[in-house]
Amino acid sequence: MNIAESAAVEQLFLARGWQKADDVQKADIVVINTCSVRATAEQRIFGRLGFFSGLKAVRAKTPGAKNKSLEIAAEFVKDGAKPLTLVVMGCMAERLLHSLKKDWPCVDYVVGTFAKKNFGKIISAVEDASREGNGVSAASTFELDDSSKYEFAAVSLEQGAFSSFVPIMHGCNNFCTYCIVPYVRGREISRDVNSILKELDVLSKYGVKEITLLGQNVNSYFCENSDFGKIDFPALLKIISCHLEKTNSPIKWIRFESSHPKDFSDELIEVIASEARVCKFIHLPVQHGSTKILQKMNRRYSRENYLELVKRIRARIPDVALTTDIMLGFPGESEEDFSEAISLMREVRYDNAFMYYYNPREGTPAAKWDEQIPLEEKKSRLQKIIDLQLEITSQKLRERVGQILTVLAEKQSRDNPNEILGKTERDERVAFSAPKDLLGNFAEVKLLELNGNTFKGELVNFAAMQ
Repeated sequence: MNIAESAAVEQLFLARGWQKADDVQKADIVVINTCSVRATAEQRIFGRLGFFSGLKAVRAKTPGAKNKSLEIAAEFVKDGAKPLTLVVMGCMAERLLHSLKKDWPCVDYVVGTFAKKNFGKIISAVEDASREGNGVSAASTFELDDSSKYEFAAVSLEQGAFSSFVPIMHGCNNFCTYCIVPYVRGREISRDVNSILKELDVLSKYGVKEITLLGQNVNSYFCENSDFGKIDFPALLKIISCHLEKTNSPIKWIRFESSHPKDFSDELIEVIASEARVCKFIHLPVQHGSTKILQKMNRRYSRENYLELVKRIRARIPDVALTTDIMLGFPGESEEDFSEAISLMREVRYDNAFMYYYNPREGTPAAKWDEQIPLEEKKSRLQKIIDLQLEITSQKLRERVGQILTVLAEKQSRDNPNEILGKTERDERVAFSAPKDLLGNFAEVKLLELNGNTFKGELVNFAAMQ
């Protein structure tokens, strides 16, 4: 989601004639997009703010400013001060909306979740201040309205990318007891169908070949539209597939994330199975394998519910790739609970997983609970899960060697200019020798061997999907 929102903001700058700085030390505006899901993410941002505090001092030629590691900036301002505007946006900005500028004076603008529409005003203020020679202080004198309804960006494409994120939902109504997202993103809002289709048309013109529909809880999408009536997520997938077919779009793969098991209907399973453009790849966060812990997390399903859902998915889509999120060390997690998490991972045999230990987030219920698990125990349990999943992932990947698969050629290899890096419908990574002009196209590739988690492949021919 942050990648998509960063790309959308970048599009605003590009449309106004701005260009990417070749070095951050010489930028006129720096935008830091933040995340609050884990405390470590915020700690990294505080580290970056320390860097930019020093950089702004050098750029302003403040007496006593330290030039160490900022030599590029020092050379840049040798003929006079050149102000830098610093903007912090995203979930951390929303969480610390009224304290961030006070605690970090180097920050000029704090753009909360609902204030991104004000970026045009920020850009105009900086441009005006630059023309008048007044510096950044004159561009930092107005407050941003963060009270209105969330607005989706028109386009979230990164320049030159063949894959693009397409946000279709914002916010979350689930209130998992460990999660800060509902508090910083607000309630669920579904994007209008026509707006989504309009963005797809733009992406098609740019030659995009793959999209990922995004939402904090993407499969609870619901929109009442005058053209289409009441649309839920399975219906939206069918509408998108039909639209791409009718417009002869180059977009051949549709993905989505992140889905919630409680909202994963049989109708959605059927759409994934039957629509050719919808990838047979599902990210299905489980978070834990113990019903007791799932209840404490407020996940609204049991271990048995989840396993039954997996059975229904695999019965209808036998070749599906399943990935997940799982958290260890939640407050009150016993050895028996941990064993249930391990056994669920063994039973489902995910293709891959995002694995982490519980990290208390200020403002969430679980952060205040007793029975917090010691850090070393959390790390130990996490490592056991990681070791198990690495073994399962390796086994599953080795079973794929020898197959011929459709691969989207995404970029040149940095290590070998004669090699292309691509990915399969199941999101597997493949490196293979091919001419540069294959980039952005689909190809049939034979998987020859496995190097870590990346396949070494051989180009067979261009895919019929072009």
